[in-house]
Amino acid sequence: QVQLKESGGGLVPPGGSLRLSCAASGRILDLGDMEWYRQAPGKQREWVARIETNGDQFYADSVKGRFTISRDNAANTVSLQMDSPKPEDTAVYYCHAIIMIAYGGTYRTFWGQGTQVTVSS
Repeated sequence: QVQLKESGGGLVPPGGSLRLSCAASGRILDLGDMEWYRQAPGKQREWVARIETNGDQFYADSVKGRFTISRDNAANTVSLQMDSPKPEDTAVYYCHAIIMIAYGGTYRTFWGQGTQVTVSS
């Protein structure tokens, strides 16, 4: 079985920077598309960014130009660089990945447990 674990969250001032990481462990034959989501108090979980297997990146309008998603296939990780964060970026951030766990094209979806990001002076 595969597990995802986020790290790097914490308190950051507006205009600062923070880098989140998500490491996958277990039986990983191939990494498919990987994503970041977030959920703020009292709000629904929202999609933040996606990086596909070919490296193409996609972002929600709310973070475009400020956040950067990247992946390291050798290390089985996906990261989110947060530059110039705003108070409205405060949320629990979750990583999501599509992973091949068996030969023959058997892909499954996995979620991390989340890491808290608080943007405040």
